[in-house]
Amino acid sequence: MNELRDLLARSGDLLVCPGQMLLEEGPAPGMAALIRDGRFAEIGTAGELIARHPEARRADLPGHLMMPGFIDSHTHLTQSLGKSLVFGEPSEIFRRIWVPLEGSLDQRMVYLSSKLAALECLRGGFTTAVDAGTRSAGHLDALTQAARETGMRSVIGLICNDLGGAAEVPPPDRIIARAQEHLARFNADPLIHPSLAISIPEAGSDEMLARISRMAGEAGAIFQTHVNEHLVAVERSLVAHGRRPLEHLADIGALGPHVLIAHATLVTPSELNILRDTGTAVAYNPVASVWKGNAIAPALQMAALGVRFGLGTDGTRADGFRLMDAAETLQRAGCGLASGDSSCGGGWLWLAAATGMAADVSGLGAVTGCIAPGLAADFLLIDLDRPEFTPSHDLTWELVRYGNRDQIDAVFTAGQLRLWQGWPIGWDARALLAEIRETTAEAIARAPITRIHPTAERHRALTSPKAAS
Repeated sequence: MNELRDLLARSGDLLVCPGQMLLEEGPAPGMAALIRDGRFAEIGTAGELIARHPEARRADLPGHLMMPGFIDSHTHLTQSLGKSLVFGEPSEIFRRIWVPLEGSLDQRMVYLSSKLAALECLRGGFTTAVDAGTRSAGHLDALTQAARETGMRSVIGLICNDLGGAAEVPPPDRIIARAQEHLARFNADPLIHPSLAISIPEAGSDEMLARISRMAGEAGAIFQTHVNEHLVAVERSLVAHGRRPLEHLADIGALGPHVLIAHATLVTPSELNILRDTGTAVAYNPVASVWKGNAIAPALQMAALGVRFGLGTDGTRADGFRLMDAAETLQRAGCGLASGDSSCGGGWLWLAAATGMAADVSGLGAVTGCIAPGLAADFLLIDLDRPEFTPSHDLTWELVRYGNRDQIDAVFTAGQLRLWQGWPIGWDARALLAEIRETTAEAIARAPITRIHPTAERHRALTSPKAAS
């Protein structure tokens, strides 16, 4: 296998001939892809491409599936150092844990957190991640450097709050200037794509929300915010504006096809119509709903109405296969069982929502998300010579229900091999892990975090029959 790794890692044109290739219409045998200068140059039958490019470096992979990389349409790269601190916590953990933690991180810790998160993403098959914006003060360069060093394609949000909710809240004119600088800086970057964000509508004035959203749209970037996620936030909006958060954003003109809202778990029928009519996109975060949410986004209803959505992790666990499984499972538990819908998307919907649909909502539909000529060569090589795929009767649905990240042999972005069997090519991941283990405890201790739920062991002690007596 090391010979195959070395072949894939070499520079120059690469002709990949897998046993199966996942195209937009489904898996297809006998296909091949020519990769040149980081893009899919040609897609065709293996026989045709081999005859046309006999000189190309060729990887024959009869036991593998070549598929688009997963796209995490909503995550938080600078939260990885505290990811298990929120287990068992009630909702709105951002106020008690994430804002204090991110705000206390120095530049090195932002770098370490972001690089760890990017490594986890790649290990889980995510070739692209949309970061919602760090709340740390002035350390966006460290986040960007970390993502770039791993080779993960990244949409990097710049927080533009003018009413709090971040470690640093500059005056409005400086917020606008920074937003302009951020959009211009990464305008033509091959791996980093700029985005503007206001963490929640409450953290931005109406004027700032509308202006930042408009700036992003005019620049061809996406505007991100968390909307209708928790019941208490919906109630605060009703008190402040007489409108629910999504309704309020519509009233001030902050929605549109360039807008990506995270969660949308608490949406009314009329708000679903607002999403459809404005073209606003949603990041459906099923694992976040299970772990820390108040509700489940009505993704099947969104699909039926034509509301654009993609799958996101919200920084929970970076595993594309388990994310698809959770997306299907929650829809089946939430509405499929009650309505007698045994299909709940037929498998293909969740695979699409983790790849091409996620690329669309992330503003990258013309860049990545599927295997097609001209798009970036961001893809996975999945080992199909596994018990889970034997025998195979419906590979698309099998990927959703039987797929695991340990079946991923190779992860490519921009035509370059980034991970081989779970570990990166060209940099020392174990050294990164060692430094994080040495430094994280002190960083967490410095942060003014307020936890309500005890650790699992403490909870067991408190709730055991012996403790009760």
